[in-house]
Order: sequence, then C-alpha cells, then structure tokens
Amino acid sequence: MVEKKTKKTAENPSNFAVIETGGKQYVVSAGSIIKVEKLLKPAKGTSITFDKVLLANDGENTTIGAPYISGKKVEAELVREGRNKKVVVFKYKSKTRYRIKTGHRQQFTEVKITNI
Repeated sequence: MVEKKTKKTAENPSNFAVIETGGKQYVVSAGSIIKVEKLLKPAKGTSITFDKVLLANDGENTTIGAPYISGKKVEAELVREGRNKKVVVFKYKSKTRYRIKTGHRQQFTEVKITNI
C-alpha cells in the first residue's frame, strides 16, 4: 500500500472554516498550509488576518454567513512568496500556419493558518 505524503495536516479536523481571498474559496483549519493569490505583505513571518469567513465549524456548531460571518476572523502567518509552474498557452488554427506559444507563471503567497 502506498501512502501519500501531504503537508502538515490540521490538529483537529473537525474545527475548520471556509474563507474567501483572491476571488477563490479555501477550506482551512488550524495548522494547515495553503497557497493563495499574491498578497501585499512584504515580510516573511508577517501576521495576516482573513475577515471574509463564509462558514465556520467548531466541532459542534456550524455557522453559515450571509454572505460573511460578522466578527469572525482567521489568522495566518506568511510563510513564503513565489511563482507557480509555467502554464503553457498554445493558440493554433488549422491550415493557416498560425501557431503561437506563450507561457505564464502566476505569483502566490503561502500562508500557515494559526488560529480560527
């Protein structure tokens, strides 16, 4: 049997939240590491607060926002910034000798969730 290696899992998987950042939604729990769209925080180790919390679960109660939960915040710590692997964009039209190949590397910020 082959085991999949993943990054550090959450300490308590029943405590989680769904946050929104960069136009995307992420399911997070304390201790998890996620890659989000590039944030405007320059220094490594900087504290970040996500205030757009869509759903929160503490193991017993589930709170759903409309659209966000007021007063609920998720705290994270900036781990690193970087660029993803290249995405190749290839345009092609048959019978006209039209071929264009370009690429793009999206910037990201990797954060570690510290507190929900």
